[in-house]
Amino acid sequence: MLDIIHLLPDSIANQIAAGEVVQRPASVVKELLENSIDARANNIQLIVKDAGRTLIQVIDDGMGMSATDARMSFERHATSKIRTADDLFSILTMGFRGEALASIAAIAQVELRSRRMIDEVGTMIRIEGSELKSQESVSCPKGTNFQVKNLFFNVPARRNFLKSNPVEMKHILDEFQRVSLAHPDINFTLYHNDVEVYNLPAGKLSRRIVDIFGKAYREQLASCEEETPFVNISGYVGKPESAKKGRGEQFFFVNKRFIKHNYLHHAVLSAFEATIPEGSSPFYVLFIEIDPSHVDINIHPTKTEIKFDDERAVYAIIRSAVRRAIGVYNLTPTIDFESDINFGNLTNTNRFTDSPNPISSSFSGLSDFENARPSSQQGSYQPQRDDVYREKRDQRDNASSNTENWRKLFDGLEGFKPNNQASLGFDPEPMTMGSKANDISDESRRIAEIQEISAIQIQNRFIVAQAKSGMMLIDQRAAYERILYEKYYNNLKNKKSFTQQLLFPKTLDLQPADYQLVMEIQEEIKALGFSFEEFGQHTIKINGVPPEVQEENEKEIFEGLVQQYKTNQTDLQLDRLENVARSFSKRSSSKYMGELSKIEINLLIHQLFETAVPSYTPNGEPIMTILSLDQLAELLNRKQ
Repeated sequence: MLDIIHLLPDSIANQIAAGEVVQRPASVVKELLENSIDARANNIQLIVKDAGRTLIQVIDDGMGMSATDARMSFERHATSKIRTADDLFSILTMGFRGEALASIAAIAQVELRSRRMIDEVGTMIRIEGSELKSQESVSCPKGTNFQVKNLFFNVPARRNFLKSNPVEMKHILDEFQRVSLAHPDINFTLYHNDVEVYNLPAGKLSRRIVDIFGKAYREQLASCEEETPFVNISGYVGKPESAKKGRGEQFFFVNKRFIKHNYLHHAVLSAFEATIPEGSSPFYVLFIEIDPSHVDINIHPTKTEIKFDDERAVYAIIRSAVRRAIGVYNLTPTIDFESDINFGNLTNTNRFTDSPNPISSSFSGLSDFENARPSSQQGSYQPQRDDVYREKRDQRDNASSNTENWRKLFDGLEGFKPNNQASLGFDPEPMTMGSKANDISDESRRIAEIQEISAIQIQNRFIVAQAKSGMMLIDQRAAYERILYEKYYNNLKNKKSFTQQLLFPKTLDLQPADYQLVMEIQEEIKALGFSFEEFGQHTIKINGVPPEVQEENEKEIFEGLVQQYKTNQTDLQLDRLENVARSFSKRSSSKYMGELSKIEINLLIHQLFETAVPSYTPNGEPIMTILSLDQLAELLNRKQ
């Protein structure tokens, strides 16, 4: 039998490696920017065309390369950052694997110009698909000019999987923001299609934050500093009043390298306990300086996931530093800052309740830290919300597959009879809202059809209805969220909506990344009933809104929709239609907490039971519960 195992050609091996390193144009941007930083550049310019499909160019004034180094830089595993295996545990540079340039050159047309200060002329190299086309001496400024043209030109399947230009540009902006935040002492500029997007002069971190995210952050930053023998924390956190619905802007940097770490994110949220509204998240940009021997950064191709050898200690120090920052600025009434941090016996007596991503286990004392500490198999702390959500989603999906089961479940409600023309499957046409905050016409057409229900409202938040088997308790806001979700989702699918034109249009300035996101989902937003148009760079003009929000702050509603969409996109990985419907229903339902009349209460119950899944919100949270007579008697220690 002939031998069948053979070595792959270098060109194919490089394309395979590129699949890990270069996932999209933003991956190229990240690698080139980090190379410029490692080259000790003081000025870095990023030029992008067609969201990176046509051109990605990075120009810096760093050390430059010799002719030999320039050619060697495109070889696999060729690097100047490490020499031995032990160097992996003392890395302070951004790159170290020696894979990025070889991977980029394998799937693009690359042109490199570089010159050192001591050289009179520089070097130009052209490579296409790992094949060296030319190398020659040229006159060029000190530093490096790297051009990547026609990304994935020789891998059309990969190119076809790229998203739309707004999506890809948003990812590029995210990478640019992370790198520029990590290095406020470097001048950064970004151009997209010959239009200047960012011009960030070197300066303090506070100025860099304001330059990137806007002047509104100028008065919202609280300095966060903590020095210990083990780790140093520095940066800024946002004051509680600046907390946003959804995930918001949150950045961790370990030795100036951006990381994602849910466990440490929980530490910050825990420090803000009881100071921000439920479902909101604070802004923070926090730098963690730690001996490289205490972290392992070589566990993921993108290097955004790392391991600490003592995560509990880092957790406690970050939490203490953030709470100290809150206390210094008088942002919370009473905080104990005098307790010493003991790395061997950490305690935490506060319970975490305000995260937008609820954690199933609480942190209260050493035993909780032991339970929450990541196992060696997990690698990093992971919230368990996704498991809870999937379980609840499966429950509601199973229930919704049999509408007869829903009828049996709710037929005990005193006086309730579903509309014969609207089955428990949702029909968007007769959807009505009876609350004052949601002034929709033609209510009188259905009032005569409503059966009298024995129900009352409690504290403008809950509905209590009498049932034959006991008492039903309904969360008013959650009920409206389910009703609105099905209305919006059907409008999006059917592309059928109504718009209330504004007498005076409103302009809204967005961050570049948010602007790209709005452009990406503009058709879906318009299908909800919004009417808007581009109005200058990163600015839109809102001409109309859905009828049910015409009395609300149009800017806040629109911004809230974008923030909630980003949160859902990160946490739940939903398709676009469902994400938009969920986002707008969640943002809109928060205003349905006012007092309801008897008719409005009855309308709410009827509308809820006409939806496909009356018991759960779109996120899988319970809307109602039924307390039996036995349970009610037990609460009062009564026997039947």
